[in-house]
Amino acid sequence: MLEERILSNKKIINGFKSLGQIRNMSRTSVFCYSALILILIIAFSVRILPMRWEIPSGTLRLNEFDPYYQFSLTNQMVEHGLLSPYYPEPGWINEQLWYPEGLDMSRSLPSLPMTAAILYNVVSFFGVNIDLMSFCAILPAILGTFACLIIYFVGKDMGGKTIGLFSALFLALSPSFLQRSSLGFFDSELPGIIGLLLFIFMFLRSIDLKRSLSSSMLYSLGAAGALAYFILGWGAAYFLVNLTVLFVFVLILLKRYSQRLLISYSVTFGLALFIATQWPYISLNYLVSSAILPVAGLFVLLCLAELLRHNISSKTKIYLTIAVVSATVGTVIIMWQLGYMGSIAGKFISVLDPSVRSANPLIESVAEHRISSWGYLYYELGLSILFFLTGLYFTMRNPTNRNIFLLIFGATSLYFASSMVRLLVIFAPAFAILAAKGILGLLTPFFTLLKETSMIVGKSKRRLQRVSKEYGVAAIALLFILLVLSLAFTPQNGGIPRAIQQAYSPITLSSGSLPIAPNEPVNEWLDMLNYTSNNLQSTDVVCAWWDYGYWLGIPGNVTTLADNATVNTTKIQDIGFIFMAPENESIPMLAQYDAKYILVFHTVFISQASETSFIAGPGAWGDEGKWSWMASISGASRDRIIQDGWIDETKMWTDENDFGQLNTQTGTWDWNSVGRDSTIYKLMSWARQLYTESPAALANSVYPDEVAVESSYFKPAFISGSEISPFKYGGVIPLVALYEIDYESYYNSTS
Repeated sequence: MLEERILSNKKIINGFKSLGQIRNMSRTSVFCYSALILILIIAFSVRILPMRWEIPSGTLRLNEFDPYYQFSLTNQMVEHGLLSPYYPEPGWINEQLWYPEGLDMSRSLPSLPMTAAILYNVVSFFGVNIDLMSFCAILPAILGTFACLIIYFVGKDMGGKTIGLFSALFLALSPSFLQRSSLGFFDSELPGIIGLLLFIFMFLRSIDLKRSLSSSMLYSLGAAGALAYFILGWGAAYFLVNLTVLFVFVLILLKRYSQRLLISYSVTFGLALFIATQWPYISLNYLVSSAILPVAGLFVLLCLAELLRHNISSKTKIYLTIAVVSATVGTVIIMWQLGYMGSIAGKFISVLDPSVRSANPLIESVAEHRISSWGYLYYELGLSILFFLTGLYFTMRNPTNRNIFLLIFGATSLYFASSMVRLLVIFAPAFAILAAKGILGLLTPFFTLLKETSMIVGKSKRRLQRVSKEYGVAAIALLFILLVLSLAFTPQNGGIPRAIQQAYSPITLSSGSLPIAPNEPVNEWLDMLNYTSNNLQSTDVVCAWWDYGYWLGIPGNVTTLADNATVNTTKIQDIGFIFMAPENESIPMLAQYDAKYILVFHTVFISQASETSFIAGPGAWGDEGKWSWMASISGASRDRIIQDGWIDETKMWTDENDFGQLNTQTGTWDWNSVGRDSTIYKLMSWARQLYTESPAALANSVYPDEVAVESSYFKPAFISGSEISPFKYGGVIPLVALYEIDYESYYNSTS
């Protein structure tokens, strides 16, 4: 007992001594850690700004569309076990999505929902009372802040604490990353970026020859885990895999091969791919895809480099090289011919070659798949581009292994970000580190100048020219102004910080799917989802454009035909046909899918007609802005639809031009007779007509821009937004219109 008390007292004394060591920390360390904590607080704070619009409802919701898919997986794991979506085979088929076949949820990537389910169970175990959706809504802000912490250590390894701090700051306020890690954005980019940063941190440490072999092995194992987490979390893992292959290949070309590189590469990729391929969706087929085979090819090359490193004759080296290269090429050709070698994933090749997307209107219809113009890149990055470019210069001047990786990372991610808007989030970490290097490279000479009494900068015959400290102060002040203009006052955005503007906006549901930031939540979509959840059966099939599939199928609790998973292009083409065809042509296809309801989202703009009256015309943010894609996507299947007998050849269209033309003077669409007879036109115009007949519209003398014709076979079941004031949202009226399909009237009229 006495010995135990003595040991206990010693522990307490040692604990106080360790606390006392904090006082001995250098000012630099105190400043560094204080700055890092401040950056992390800023990172988290800006990511929860949308909470302002969630407080009135008393609950947090998810942003955009895909997060609801991830939420459904998380909910399944929490209620039935982490592996329940995947085992027992064939796994979980969600029959409320993609009716009638349902959506195979076992083909889902598990990293994000499994992370959320585990963390939710942990906080619940400790007595934290929070509903799952609110937890999933707040988790992106936490993980986004964690990513800022990781990049600090990555940047620190790249060039010191200063670069780490600036890297964390740039990533914390990166508009593209902030959008994908703010409140409610519970989607696959989160595990992707965290896995990416952890992999870079650990893999580059694992090949560092200054570290012991045991330390290198531990970092290799960590890098393998990070890579597996990325592969199982986001399809963009192809990028990281091939980035690393390219980096190692460049090291070989630069004669920087080492045995440590072979060991680290083998352990990292061997273990990562072993873990990833255990998942049903990934499987062993992943190993023979064209995007992954370079991993095996480079492994062979590394083995060859190891053999050539030994003391063998030049003639033997030549024969050995020819034999290995020939065997590798021959194996690839044989696998290709026998069909064992998979093609490059469609999305991956569409990023490499953006022209591939232009041939597919379904891919082109997604805004985040658009090509990034240079103007958009400047709007996104601002004056920080100057720091990025100088960072490239300073990095090229010192070609260490880490800097070589950073250069390749920056160049390739910039290309991918230019190819597709969504991939700006992959470019964000590379940009943050390179911009940080640029700032430090520019500041270092001037800080050196301030420390010295004077510096000789030139020489003439008569005298020495000296630079005073004032020049150093002026240069530092100029760089500080550029940094402020980049992060706190962005001229390309009218002065409002781009990051703050990106964050300080409501989630999509709370904004009614409108690109506005109102003073109060826009409840029209929420009201519609509450209506379907409380008044319709979960088995009732609702036909809507695929954008709204997750909303209707998950919080709306009805059965839908398509959603953002876009797993069946033919069905999306059929839905486009339903909306663009005349009523009597669309009803038979609706019957084939057992649809009971059809839904449209229509925005109305209120404009002044006179001093006392107003006109309600079509807006631009609902299906009136999407119908052209419905026409193009369904028009792409013109031959199939005609051959299947759904419509006569003379009535079938090719694209939106068959429905009218753009009025260049007014900037509006002039519908022709074919367009006015389409189902989508009738459903939108009738919803607008009914709004103008509401008490709120009549009291303010709001009239329709044209008299609509009531649909013969679609009867209004519920129109959300039909009773609101015309000026509640600044003259924008969001109408979510649900129509019941009157099959009886149709069959009576055609019998």
